[in-house]
Parts: sequence; C-alpha cells; structure tokens
Amino acid sequence: MDGLSFTYEGGIVIELYDVADMRLLLFFLLGLIFGSFFNVVGLRVPQKESIIYPPSHCPKCAAQLKPRDLIPLLSYFINRGKCRVCAASISPIYPVMEAVTGILFTGVYFLYGFSWETLMALLFVSLLVIVTVSDLAYRLIPDKVVFPFWGLFLVLRFFIHPNETYVAHLIGMALGFILFYLIAVVSRGGMGGGDIKLFAVVGLYLGYPLLLLTILLSTLLGTFYGILVMIFKGAGRKTEVPFGPFIALGSILAMFRGYAIIEWYWHLF
Repeated sequence: MDGLSFTYEGGIVIELYDVADMRLLLFFLLGLIFGSFFNVVGLRVPQKESIIYPPSHCPKCAAQLKPRDLIPLLSYFINRGKCRVCAASISPIYPVMEAVTGILFTGVYFLYGFSWETLMALLFVSLLVIVTVSDLAYRLIPDKVVFPFWGLFLVLRFFIHPNETYVAHLIGMALGFILFYLIAVVSRGGMGGGDIKLFAVVGLYLGYPLLLLTILLSTLLGTFYGILVMIFKGAGRKTEVPFGPFIALGSILAMFRGYAIIEWYWHLF
C-alpha cells in the first residue's frame, strides 16, 4: 500500500495514511475553497459587481468578514449560521454549495484520476456550481459566466475528447442551442436565454449522446420538482421555477453515470 507506515516490535504495522485517500481529501478541500469563491461569482456577477472588491462582507450590515469567518463550511457552523457582527441569518446556500463543490471535485478525481479530462471536468463542475448559485438567487444565468467557459471548452475539446469525436461535441453544442432556441420561440419565452446558452455549453462538453440524456434527466427532475411545489406550496402552473439547477444536476448525472444509465435503459427492452 502506498502510504506512510511504521513497524514496531512484534511486526505491528501502523499505516498513517494512504496516498489515494490523501488525494481525495486534497480534492475535497480544494472543492471547498473554490466553492466559496464560486458563491461570490454566482452572487456578484449577475449584479454587475466586482468579484474582487469590496472584500467579502455581510450582505445585511456590510461588516467586512475576518479570516476566521471565511473558513469554508466550518465558519458557517461555528457562527451558527449568523453574522458575527449583526447576528443576521446567513443563507444556507453558502455552506451547501461549498460542500457540493467539495464532493463534486472529489468525484471528478475518483472518476478520472490525474488526467487532462480531470481538468475539463473540474471546469465543467465549476460552471454548473456558479450558474446554480446565480439562478437560485436571481433567476438568471449570466452571459459573463457562460461565454468564457464556452470558449475554453471549444478550444480544449479539440485536443481532449476521450469518449466522443470532436465533431460529436460540436453537434452537441449546436443541438443544445438550436433545440432550446426553438422551444423558446414556440413557447414565446418559456425558456430563458441563459438556459439555451447553458445547454449549448453542456452539449459542447458532453457531446450529443450524453446531451440527450441530460435533457431527459433535467426535464424529469424539473417537472417532478414543479409538481411538488404545486402540491405542497400551492404554486400555480405559471409559477417561475429556476431551470438552471436541474440542468446542472442532469449534467452531473450524465457526466458521472451517463453511459451506465443509457446501457441500463436499453437492457429494459
């Protein structure tokens, strides 16, 4: 086993850690740190605010946060979910998205190890976390977030495409954009522009086979959530539900287990 160990008299070996476990821990911690930053990006960019200045502060009293308030995940629980200065409640979206990013970063390493596809997947996860925060907070998926990732994937996918050809990824991009643009036209605004562009980027990253699965999964998840909202909260059919988080969830499922889901489905018949 790769790790640090000590052997004592009698042949007793104490294994302090395993290298693979340490790598998983490292990716989880990196995910927590980046998740904290993604919260800032997702909340500030739609408001046309700088992601650098002013420094992190309480949204209620504007008190600048101290280093002890900026420890991902832990600070929220240490402060009991409240601002240390004014005691205003802090949205649970902060620790939730930090934890989710940590888990996703760990899952990416577990799936791809150290590879170029790991870089691609981490970028993809980053995009999905940011747009989820933004869509939950403002019902908006900003172009300033989507377009840079689109440009990166357009270039990187030319060199890194282990499962599909580069053409398949371009087809996925075109299909994602055209299909949902037509839906938006037919429904007269039933599909937001941010969702259309996000599906184009998802198609570019995943390729068209997994894009189709993502569309199915995100639609099912979004519909199920909408039904629950109508039942338990009395919402009407015209109640606006952010679709970005469901696109993100469907994309994550397709990325991690897409081909297994497709194979399971075909074996049903």
